Amino acid sequence: MADVIRVLLVDDHQVVRRGLRTFLEIQDDIEVVGEAADGAEAVGRAGELRPDVILMDVRMPGSDGVEALRTLGRQQHPARVLIVTSFTEQRTVVPALRAGARGYVHKDIDPDALACAIRSVHAGHVLLQADVAEALLAHETPAGTRGPALTDREREVLALIARGRSNREIARALVLSEKTVKTHVSNVLMKLDLADRTQAALWAVRHGITD
Repeated sequence: MADVIRVLLVDDHQVVRRGLRTFLEIQDDIEVVGEAADGAEAVGRAGELRPDVILMDVRMPGSDGVEALRTLGRQQHPARVLIVTSFTEQRTVVPALRAGARGYVHKDIDPDALACAIRSVHAGHVLLQADVAEALLAHETPAGTRGPALTDREREVLALIARGRSNREIARALVLSEKTVKTHVSNVLMKLDLADRTQAALWAVRHGITD
């Protein structure tokens, strides 16, 4: 079933994994393909099971979620990671998003909202709960809200970044080469004094540069 989203659950508490599995297994379009108790096991299971989305806690004994994200990034694993955790302070949020998380939500999120979050992240969107977004925005330097004016093309690229599109997808949408898109992305980050694509996506939402 090509439309089913394959999910890997990563949390050091078995009761949490069991609760998530119980709810997600009643969703017609979501299949839980496996579980892991820490970051190292998550990386191994991800390589074995090839999930579409990984639901992962940040703080776990041994190898934590941030370390797992970095390893998955180095391996260029295609799964999108949605952080599901109790820790939403800046010192936890920022490293996870820098490491490549595509979403960050509380463990007390409404179950139906969690299912929607999984679908959204799978579709390529960046998804952050309100206080998480505020923590990340607070981490930006004041210069990140100023910067030189963007060209029309750079604004188009930024809008697509905010929708979670990769360079290849942006190139296809705008009928450009990936090399040209990469140049535009670099220019956007430099002009706005932003560190990465996640900050760019948040900047775009904050300033209304979205579809």
